[in-house]
Amino acid sequence: RTFVGKLFRVSFAILHAPAYQAEHKSALSADWAHLPIPKDRELFEGLVTTGEQVTRLLDANRDAVFAAWTDADAFCQWFGPDGFTCIVHEMDVRPGGRARFDMTSGDGTVFTNRFDYLEVVSGQRLVMDHGSDADDDPARFRVTITLDEQADGKTVLTLRQLHPTVEQRDAKLGFGAVELGLQTMQKLAHHLGVP
Repeated sequence: RTFVGKLFRVSFAILHAPAYQAEHKSALSADWAHLPIPKDRELFEGLVTTGEQVTRLLDANRDAVFAAWTDADAFCQWFGPDGFTCIVHEMDVRPGGRARFDMTSGDGTVFTNRFDYLEVVSGQRLVMDHGSDADDDPARFRVTITLDEQADGKTVLTLRQLHPTVEQRDAKLGFGAVELGLQTMQKLAHHLGVP
């Protein structure tokens, strides 16, 4: 075990200790944008070793944000990095359902995509496996989207990705996944009418 791994395990234990939560209850329940700490230890360790996370505060209610992710007509109006277009072939948003869509880059390269939905909580949460539109795609990764509405009606969108291996995560980061994800979140904000 590395020092960093031990540090994260200790941090996780402290943040979820009942005594710590009782002592800092008001701060932990404050209505302000923050990076959520997963309660699931396996998820927490996965984010540390094979994950990445993008968080965005949107000046829109969470039902509108959820609809942008789940309505086939709305989805392709914003999804994907700058210079890409999108066509939805299928969008069945329910546990066990599937979305199939193509992303086309500015040079005409078509990238097939598939979401296999694992968990759908309307207006709050989506969990899906994302990869190419192939059953045996070894590059498929887990995506968790959470929507937390604040008292002022704004929504904190947190998008987490968990990759099967550290090498796959590093390859995505090297390709520019964080920057492309931020571009996509900016396009979502514009779609929702947020400057």
